[in-house]
Amino acid sequence: MRSAIDRKLRKILSEVLGLKPGQADDFTSKTGLFGALPELDSMAVAGLLTEMEDRLDIVIDEDEIDAEIFETYGSLLDFAIAKQADA
Repeated sequence: MRSAIDRKLRKILSEVLGLKPGQADDFTSKTGLFGALPELDSMAVAGLLTEMEDRLDIVIDEDEIDAEIFETYGSLLDFAIAKQADA
């Protein structure tokens, strides 16, 4: 069973990136994001971070952001889970 954060993050990705219905449901922890999904460009990253803050009730500082976070779905989920644990 998916955690609440996992479900929310998949929904955020789908909506912010305009993915095909169900596309994010197939993401595994190793699914590539930045560089693998054409929809996820630098402009989309800003929108994604804003939505993550709003919907997951977290605060993301600029100095926490690096490319590794967006490398795979698993790395982004781990980041979101860690941030919510800190909240």
